[in-house]
Amino acid sequence: MHPPVRYPRMAPAPAFLEHPSSLAHETGQHPERPARIPAILETLDQRGWLGYERTLSPPASRQALLAVHPERHIEMVQRVAESGGGQIDGDTVVSRGSFEAALHAAGGAVALVDLLLDGVAPTGFSAHRPPGHHAERTRAMGFCLFNNIAVAARHAIDVRGCERVMIVDWDVHHGNGTNDVFHADPQVLFVSIHQSPLYPGTGPAGDVGDGAGRGFTVNLPVAPGSGDTEFVSLVRDVAVPLAREFAPQLVLISAGFDAHAEDPLADCEVTDAGFAAMAGVLRDAGGELGAPVGAVLEGGYALGALGRGVAVTMEQLAAPAGSGGLPGLEMTPVAARARARLAEWWPALAS
Repeated sequence: MHPPVRYPRMAPAPAFLEHPSSLAHETGQHPERPARIPAILETLDQRGWLGYERTLSPPASRQALLAVHPERHIEMVQRVAESGGGQIDGDTVVSRGSFEAALHAAGGAVALVDLLLDGVAPTGFSAHRPPGHHAERTRAMGFCLFNNIAVAARHAIDVRGCERVMIVDWDVHHGNGTNDVFHADPQVLFVSIHQSPLYPGTGPAGDVGDGAGRGFTVNLPVAPGSGDTEFVSLVRDVAVPLAREFAPQLVLISAGFDAHAEDPLADCEVTDAGFAAMAGVLRDAGGELGAPVGAVLEGGYALGALGRGVAVTMEQLAAPAGSGGLPGLEMTPVAARARARLAEWWPALAS
């Protein structure tokens, strides 16, 4: 009698979450435009999807949204969309399809968390419009309607039982909404690298959180002209040591690509290689800590750079451990100053 044949188990595929409603969020002559999504999809098509499995995102439940936004805010976005759309502020547009798009943008981030925590996907990327990190609890602003990554992190804690979630925001603009949602919350370590001065004018280095959350808000402003060395050093030399001390059970990236040298809305000089290096460093840190790492799309308005940035980020998140970073990069002065400043709350940074 022959022994049974044992077939190797297939490793789970990384997940790419998307939904066609992202194209129905019409913004007119606006940098945050529907063409952003085809730019990403076309680049990924050219690269054979990098082993990712495409998944349609569900809409976020009302319960998930209410964990971050009050009912009146949700109803306002829905009402403006159902009335045909309108301008919420000088930067933020709602069209008839925007409410559904925003539900799926938040729902994609929530679904990403579930896939990662269930071990269904080793990593993933939620690529939707509108972005979310500027949305405050009661205010849509900065192209954002609901705070997608905040909704996802809240779901990880309230529904999935995580005790510690880390958010790394490398969008060139400060994630003021995420900053404020978790300002007094020691269960979420929020780290933002952003150009300063720049919209929305928040995120000074001295903003470290409030109350029980003091020290868990980490703002890392950089000067115009900052590029790969500054951004990668801040991830490797500040965010990763923080992660080792905080020991998150989940790492989420607010993945904006408007710090790219080609982007028209800011003055930083990050290249494709810089985004790849940051993703690789965070992938390695997550692997070391046993914490899955996933990314949620934020900004990025030069279409070619956006598509390439998403692709290299996805490629590095799914790559084997040990290939992250920029070879030969020494700690930059901005990272050294940040470590000295934050050592009051995080002793590991003093070494």
